[in-house]
This record gives sequence, C-alpha cells and structure tokens, in this order.
Amino acid sequence: MTIRVLLADDQTLVRAAFAMLVESAGDMEVVGEAGTGREAVELARGACADLIVMDIRMPDLDGIEATRLIAADPDLAGVKVLVLTTYDTDENIVEALRAGASGFLVKDTRPAELLEAIRTVAAGESLLSPGPTARLIARLLSSPTAATPVSGGPECLSEREREVLTLVGRGLNNAEIGEALGLSPLTAKTHVSRIMGKLGARDRAQLVIVAYESGMVTPGGV
Repeated sequence: MTIRVLLADDQTLVRAAFAMLVESAGDMEVVGEAGTGREAVELARGACADLIVMDIRMPDLDGIEATRLIAADPDLAGVKVLVLTTYDTDENIVEALRAGASGFLVKDTRPAELLEAIRTVAAGESLLSPGPTARLIARLLSSPTAATPVSGGPECLSEREREVLTLVGRGLNNAEIGEALGLSPLTAKTHVSRIMGKLGARDRAQLVIVAYESGMVTPGGV
C-alpha cells in the first residue's frame, strides 16, 4: 500500500530534497507541497494525503496551528502529522503533540530515518522514542499549565491497560509491549486501541502525554 505524503515547509530547497527522498521509496509518493501552514491545511483537504510532514516554523500560519486545524477536522480524521523541528529542545514540540501531531523529527536526521519515521507514523505508531527528547517532554508536561488533551484519565483503565499505557509512554511499539507483558503483538495492539477509546485519544502520541502527565512515566523511568 502506497503512503501518500504531503510536504509542508517554507524552504523550497528543503521541500525539494524531501520530495526526492520520498519519491525514491517504493512504498510512498508525494501528493502535494505547501510553503505555509495555511496551504498545508488547504492541500490536506484536497490531496487525500495519509501523512503530512509539517515544519513548525512557517509564515502565515505555523505548523502547530495548521496541525490543530487538521486534527479538528472530522473529514481529515485519518491524516497523520509528523512535525519537523530544527532542534530537539524546541519547546513547541509539546504544543504540536497537544495540537494532534503523532510525532516529531529533527531536520538533521538521516534520510533513511525520515523514511522510517513516515512509515512508523503512517502505521499508527507514535514517534516518541526514549531518550533526551522524551525527558524534555516529561519536564515540560510537569509545568502547572499542562493540560491533558483527552477526555478521560488512567483511573478508568484496568490494571493490564495501565501496564500497557506505561509502556506506550516509554516509547515501546506493539511488538515490544507484547514481549514485555507476554502478549502477542495483536493483543497488545487491541489493548492500545481500547485505551485510546476509553481516554478519547486521537493516537498514541496523546497516550504518551497522558502517561507523563499522570505520573505513570517519569523522566527517571525513561
């Protein structure tokens, strides 16, 4: 199945480089390019993209606001957003995740990693691996202004679901969760889907935020 990718970045050369890279992959294609956040929103509604590679810093409408509009549009419910940032300490990362992004990537990542990130997010996984960036998110989410972007809390989950949510918060994928808990990947995926349904979460990235904000995952435990 071909992954339809929309590229949003205000730098023409960057978009061109990303477009060449994406088109070189046999399982994805570029269906549009946008130079502003507003163009990205408009193209998302007409290009039938599966995933948008979204730069945070753009004129007219930045990537965060564009992501928020896309996430709030019921007609675009299946569209994933992978945000790009210049530095992995960019505090806008958390804002982007709350807006509905499914993950983020720094711009100096290797080409193969970008392609794998697109595949990961398109498959419904969140791109939030353990490490310094995860610790940054935990620190920012501990601020008094933090607000969980979902309709429910972990208190409504079963003990097993809380275990699964903790592992999602640590950046594990379904296969790794299954291995850690003695479950099949399919069973782990079913648990994740049920957790998203109970919490009203759009995707796994929002589950990660819940895990941090509820204290189920802490910087020292990542």
